[in-house]
Amino acid sequence: MQIEVINPATKAVFRTLESTDHLGLDSSVAKAKVAFEMWRKKTDAERTAALMAVADAIEVAAPELAQIVVAEQGKPLPLAQMEVGGAAAWTRYNASLELKPEVIEDSAERYVEVRREPLGVVASITPWNWPLMIAVWHIMPALKVGNSVVVKPSSLTPVNTIKLAEIINQHTVPNLVQVVLGGREIGEPLVQHKDIKKLVFTGSTGVGKHLAKIAAADLKKATLELGGNDAGIVLASADVDQIAMKVFMTSFLNMGQTCACLKRLYVHRSKYEALSNALADIAAQQVVGNGMDAGVTFGPVQNQKQYDSVRAMIDEAKAAGAEVIEPNLPEGLDGYFIAPTLVKDPHHTLPVVCDEQFGPVLPIIPFDSVEEVMEHAIHEEFALGGSVWGEPGDELDWVVDQLDSGTVWVNNHAEVLPHVPFGGNKSSGLGVEFGIEGLLEYTVRKVVNRAK
Repeated sequence: MQIEVINPATKAVFRTLESTDHLGLDSSVAKAKVAFEMWRKKTDAERTAALMAVADAIEVAAPELAQIVVAEQGKPLPLAQMEVGGAAAWTRYNASLELKPEVIEDSAERYVEVRREPLGVVASITPWNWPLMIAVWHIMPALKVGNSVVVKPSSLTPVNTIKLAEIINQHTVPNLVQVVLGGREIGEPLVQHKDIKKLVFTGSTGVGKHLAKIAAADLKKATLELGGNDAGIVLASADVDQIAMKVFMTSFLNMGQTCACLKRLYVHRSKYEALSNALADIAAQQVVGNGMDAGVTFGPVQNQKQYDSVRAMIDEAKAAGAEVIEPNLPEGLDGYFIAPTLVKDPHHTLPVVCDEQFGPVLPIIPFDSVEEVMEHAIHEEFALGGSVWGEPGDELDWVVDQLDSGTVWVNNHAEVLPHVPFGGNKSSGLGVEFGIEGLLEYTVRKVVNRAK
């Protein structure tokens, strides 16, 4: 079956690829298994050097990779260039990590140490929003500790992952990273495959729970980074002029198509109109268009399904009486474009508030007391990230303590760093990514207990 990769800015076909059948899946896993046996025998220093070479090669291929990302994902070229640069930097960071044996006891009776060893073949399933970066997040820690990977990118954005795998295999061992293409008809058998030892998945909570059940049938390890509906709480002490741009950028990063974006903005009533107006001014200044065009700051929604979902949320909020601030689009755009849209004071039961929008729309809701706002800010299902904005003090610290998300940012949002653990609570995830904690997720523990 053919997969047509669509440019979301033009709706034209960017690339046509063949999907993977079950024989192809078996072949890919078998190749990765052979590569694993070669790769695991490399010393840590050899793997580090190889991955550093991969990072260098990513930078050499940066112009091509960035253009691929724009063509299949839609983000403006400067943001695509940032994604490629981040992929190289994240690769270098993972290459630099070291897992040394942990000595538990060294006494007259015994010497006990804990070693970490690779699992085998890892299954990676990646989304369409940050396709290159998230592939690197999945693949590089797995390779660093000696695993091989079979990755299934989103069928909407597979081309950059194919290029990434080519680069990796050129600088490590043949077939170390295999790419399979398709939807659930290939994703489910990948997770079920007897030679897959771990699943790492980034995507929706519903799909993540389904894949986790499949993995659990064979007690396979799983790391899941799932949906979020992050709340940002702006206190009365916040300086609107100082925070407005950062609030906007962390809410509309990648056209709002980022798991850790600020997705619900609660603002103390004393600052509500000032911040709403400041955000509206910034939204009106965005240049919406094809990401390859000079000066464009805001690209399309990535696909028709997501466009329809976001559009429906905006229209429903408008029909319910909320004030919707939506800048006009330039004439002549044919893609899945929605300008950065603000929804003022929507009811908390509307989908634009209670569901993850994953697109360029931000509900802004006033509150009078922090005790009141916490009743709505803490989500029953999601707990990926949250933030509080204001001056240091007891009130800000109280909000930090109350938020139950995996990450709480203060006067910031959506910042992820390679050395800082990241993961969601509740239905927003399982396990953790990044840093040493993330690296451990790709290993199995071995305790060596030597009698003396």
